Amino acid sequence: GVCYANGKGVAQDLERAVHWYTKAAEQGNADAQHNLGVCSANGKGVAQDLGRAVHWCTKAAEQGGANAQFKLGLCYANGEGVAQDWGRAVHWFTKA
Repeated sequence: GVCYANGKGVAQDLERAVHWYTKAAEQGNADAQHNLGVCSANGKGVAQDLGRAVHWCTKAAEQGGANAQFKLGLCYANGEGVAQDWGRAVHWFTKA
């Protein structure tokens, strides 16, 4: 997925990146889960879906991914894809 996202060794294709991120994310790969969450949040290679972004960032954050933990903290702080919750925001920012 990263190769397609960045155009490294292949033509850049964000939809294919999302395809491969999804395959890896469904198998539990935390980096892919985070990347899929970011793509979903930003509408890159897939329609923007903040709920889906939170879903995948949560999976990655629960595995200890600091970038996903920080992203999840932002989601809770800003009420993006979830109800705004400063307590949960602080929880995830602290973990990150």
